[in-house]
Amino acid sequence: MFRATQKLLTRASAVLAASFLLLPLSGHAGPSFVESGFWKPEVDAGNLPPISERLPHAPLVVDLAAKGRQFGVQGGTLNTMVTRSKDIRQMVVYGYARLVGYSEDYQLQPDILLGYENEGNKRYTLRLRPGHRWSNGDPFTSADFEYWWKDIANNPLLSPAGPPDFLFAEGKLPQVSFPDETTVIFEWQVPHPQFLQNLAQARPPFIYRPSAYLKQFHADYADADTLAEEVDYARVKSWAALHNKYDNMYKFDNHELPTLQPWMNATAGKRIRHQFVRNPYYHRVDSRGVQLPYIDTVEMEIVAGGLVAAKSNAGQADLQARGLGFRDIPILRKGENDGDTYKTYLWGTGAASQIAIYPNLNTADPVWRNTLRDVRVRRALSLAINRAAINRALYFKLAKPGAMSVLERSPFFRPEFREAWASFDPEQANELLDQAGLTEKDGYGIRHLPDGRRMELVVETAGERQEVENALQIITDDWNDIGVKLIMRPLDRDILRNRVFSGTTMASVWYGWDNGLPQKHTSPAFLAPTDQVFLAWPKWGQYYQTGGAAGEAPDMEPAQRLMELLHEWELADDDTERAEIWHQMLSIHADQVYGIGIVAAAPQPVVVSNRLHNVPEQAIWAWEPGAHFGIYRPDEFYFQDGEG
Repeated sequence: MFRATQKLLTRASAVLAASFLLLPLSGHAGPSFVESGFWKPEVDAGNLPPISERLPHAPLVVDLAAKGRQFGVQGGTLNTMVTRSKDIRQMVVYGYARLVGYSEDYQLQPDILLGYENEGNKRYTLRLRPGHRWSNGDPFTSADFEYWWKDIANNPLLSPAGPPDFLFAEGKLPQVSFPDETTVIFEWQVPHPQFLQNLAQARPPFIYRPSAYLKQFHADYADADTLAEEVDYARVKSWAALHNKYDNMYKFDNHELPTLQPWMNATAGKRIRHQFVRNPYYHRVDSRGVQLPYIDTVEMEIVAGGLVAAKSNAGQADLQARGLGFRDIPILRKGENDGDTYKTYLWGTGAASQIAIYPNLNTADPVWRNTLRDVRVRRALSLAINRAAINRALYFKLAKPGAMSVLERSPFFRPEFREAWASFDPEQANELLDQAGLTEKDGYGIRHLPDGRRMELVVETAGERQEVENALQIITDDWNDIGVKLIMRPLDRDILRNRVFSGTTMASVWYGWDNGLPQKHTSPAFLAPTDQVFLAWPKWGQYYQTGGAAGEAPDMEPAQRLMELLHEWELADDDTERAEIWHQMLSIHADQVYGIGIVAAAPQPVVVSNRLHNVPEQAIWAWEPGAHFGIYRPDEFYFQDGEG
């Protein structure tokens, strides 16, 4: 099953970064493009076309000067770490090649696309770059969108649930057409304003596929006998299972699957170290004609979570933020001073809250469910938390105490949302619990639930962040003073989520909303019960995501109102109306305390090699929008001497 891509990747391991070779730009006006030393041996051997034939006819030309960045040199290997083997998918996040993507000021702009047209949020015309190619040299055209739409998304064997949820508007799918090889049109009968934003996500929907590669695993295209042999060889049950096994655009674990990302996977199977090499057909160049990415190779090592800070301290990471937290700053600063090999930048964080407690309104325990659904109880739990003490003890007063809401850089920020039910007021908290009928206490001052059990609230965590456990220790004493016993239970992340989704968990801890920086064009869908991942209402989210086939319909008026407001936002005609809807939805969250925010904007340490350039010193570490490093374009980072 070795093809052109695999051959290039095999040879790539023997290619060393070297000086550049200028080649004339064939058939195009403008400066010469620059051949990389990494791929030059393959070009010279006739195994790879020259750079002038590998780039799109209209590549994306990056204006580095406008960003305050310097021209870089090609070459080098960047070392970074993750803590789980499946997190090699972070290369898709960091690479951030998207049809449309966010700029550093969170404005949408074409990336893989040459351009797009938006007609009334109903009709979107996507224009592809003529001559664009996948990493194995196959043409990237509208046929790749058509294959995804007709042969994957609407194939019941490959997509039993049908096309993805984000494509539905008022319960209807769009009409999708492919007028020519560089044009794709999505058209709805009603407005669908978040379509482009979905394409720019940290985890994009990938509404296209490398059709030439995947057709060999599809029953409608492949030879039946050959396909049967492939199914048997892969030890799967059907051709559909085989196709899905190799079709992992986001997981990035199939080293033969062509990509449009700046680096392609060059490592087969599971390894401790994964290597990613530059995509010879990548569509971005600087204004000198030098193809990006500047860095030839990324090596991603899988290490135990507790070792990330120590290995970074020892200078074993060229770029690292994942796996590091605020508590690691002292050891990182020490290593910075002792070794003089790296700098520690302190970026802001983009999550709505650094730590948030989510009472599970859908918990299976009927008594706890009724108790947690009483807004007076949720408000009391919030008022009883001494956020200033947590900020002082854990963050040296560098974070911002308050309820969970959007951050200052969002146009929807209002101080009253952050302050709502977030002052430290144990007296009022006690009064609210008394009003909720929880007046009976045992000899230790712990209240009784209506069925006579002690009010022991089990709060489950992913067990990944020491700061969470430390904060809960402080909150344990705070809540004990109002008659609520907090029991902390650390779990594996996947186990935690499965328990929350099933209704087993009473309450859990995670970050606040991923997107604490919504802009005027951002959909407020994550404020409504549309996704089980919002840990306060997993069953309501399941109900929406499955069209009522699973979960429970929202049965509380404020949550129902959030769904109505989301619908109104989707149909709104202008930004003023949408902004007002945003404020109404944020107001409901502030009042109802669905997630109990503790602190926001705690600094995120980012380790950067002294030899690595174009990394912003001040930035925001955010999953959505931002894709962590992605929005800052690591393909523009470079080593000063081209050797990493």
